[in-house]
Amino acid sequence: MDERTLKLANFWMSDAFDEDTRNEVKSLLENDPKGLEDAFYKDLEFGTGGLRGVMGAGTNRMNVYVVSMATQGLANYINRTIDDESKSVAIAHDSRINSHVFAKKAAEVLSANGIKAYLFSELRPTPELSFAVRYHGCSAGIVITASHNPKEYNGYKVYWNDGGQIVSPHDKGIIEEVRKVKGPKEVASEVDAELIEVMSTETDEAYRKELLKEFINKGAIERQSDLSLVYTPIHGTGITQIPQLLQEAGFKNLHIVDQQAKPDGNFPTVHSPNPEEKAALDLGLQLAEEVDGKILMGTDPDADRVGIAVRDLQGELVLLNGNETASLLTYYLLSQHQEKGTLPKNGFVCRTIVTTELIDSIAEAYQINCYTTLTGFKYIAEKIRELEGKEKFVGGGEESYGYMVGDTVRDKDAVITGAMLCEVAAWAEDKGSSFYKELVQMYVRFGLYREALVSLVKKGKDGAEQIAKIMDEFRTNTPKSLAGSDVVEMRDYKSGKIINFRSKTENSTGLPESNVVQFYLADGSKITARPSGTEPKIKFYFSLNTKIKSEDEFASAKERLELRIEELKKAFVTD
Repeated sequence: MDERTLKLANFWMSDAFDEDTRNEVKSLLENDPKGLEDAFYKDLEFGTGGLRGVMGAGTNRMNVYVVSMATQGLANYINRTIDDESKSVAIAHDSRINSHVFAKKAAEVLSANGIKAYLFSELRPTPELSFAVRYHGCSAGIVITASHNPKEYNGYKVYWNDGGQIVSPHDKGIIEEVRKVKGPKEVASEVDAELIEVMSTETDEAYRKELLKEFINKGAIERQSDLSLVYTPIHGTGITQIPQLLQEAGFKNLHIVDQQAKPDGNFPTVHSPNPEEKAALDLGLQLAEEVDGKILMGTDPDADRVGIAVRDLQGELVLLNGNETASLLTYYLLSQHQEKGTLPKNGFVCRTIVTTELIDSIAEAYQINCYTTLTGFKYIAEKIRELEGKEKFVGGGEESYGYMVGDTVRDKDAVITGAMLCEVAAWAEDKGSSFYKELVQMYVRFGLYREALVSLVKKGKDGAEQIAKIMDEFRTNTPKSLAGSDVVEMRDYKSGKIINFRSKTENSTGLPESNVVQFYLADGSKITARPSGTEPKIKFYFSLNTKIKSEDEFASAKERLELRIEELKKAFVTD
């Protein structure tokens, strides 16, 4: 056991911590040295989703002390960088165990530092927090959530005054202040109750009022108001807003999965509350079959991601992946705004470096810009802020089931995008088509793209070292060919270099540093390797495409691409 771990463990067994915490650390010290090392070998770090980890005692764990010290660091940064006397922070939380405790503690620490806290009275979606920051004119925002992670996790996401998650220089500045807070005794403790305001339903109503402005084909919704919709919040926050928004939009036939309607941090009906995983949507699929649902929506605990199922060309329910959904949503927004004459001439869309390049082709067809950012919606929000007043954001998305419509919210929002996907279904039905048929027609026009993801879980300190080794191997021993196709280009976002092996030239990625490598193959395939910023995983993304001339070619072309993806997986992924 290293000296740092032992020193920290002894400190956490001192009277600076409560009895339960001291006993937990003592038990780890006596019975589980590996567990103790994992709990203390590092401090939790801000990744693409902020601070996130397993709940428990330790510096590498989510607990009330880590939350308090992080909030003290945030308060110090706000007080150091903002002169305005009316400094304030909006705070929301999801349905996870301890989320309400952590949110209340954050509000108390802020108030003790003279900063007003706007606290939601109960759980609310993460995107509503983004809205609340701007609506109340706050300096910053906090959401207590671990998004779609398993029940053992919780997290702490920080937003800045534009409603977007923190990016440089604020992220580095906040982390620097957090690291200066060496223990709980350095956290301000004189709570000022007058500086804690519990928000009323006014914020909820204002949020939905703004979202209702994003709908495009209200006539189609009215004519298809009885369209059978199915929704599951998977025990999370979506239940507080999505049914109400759908009703206000004009949908009258919504079926909610009863077994998953009640918020519950134990997520009793699923192994993991992640709509990217079919098992999380099994109950929704069952209900959709019973009620002849045309579309099923499932949102993660903080309602920023949405997974959907629709009926394919044979009428069978199929799950769509994030690239399929993001592409069709983008196509719908651009085509329908153009048809209605509401597509801004200076409009733009965004995607991330691991999201399908089909979105680029769609944007080009409608003569608007498509900007590519690093993975994480904080970078899309940063792009919106950068272009504010110059270009108008229409929509965006990423492959991991996160999408945005309009710039009212500056983070991925399953509330509006889930509802908009229902509008897509209503629009398609209204013209005698279907959601899936429109997806296929999009492929006929722009090209058929298929993508796949492989995630390898590598937990703890050993896992982190294994992931680092894998990434280093890609850079030092770059493969020359994969599954029979030459590697023609490598993009290393850590060094910022694009190396073309055919022309023997180097260019810049033009993006900030990130631990990601991409390989482009001679056959048009693209493979990406990226350690997760929020989970103990390394992820491998596969993408390839082909042209099809008609709907009749779709099935066979799709099968060929998927077989090729399997070949690439075997050649690239080694556990």
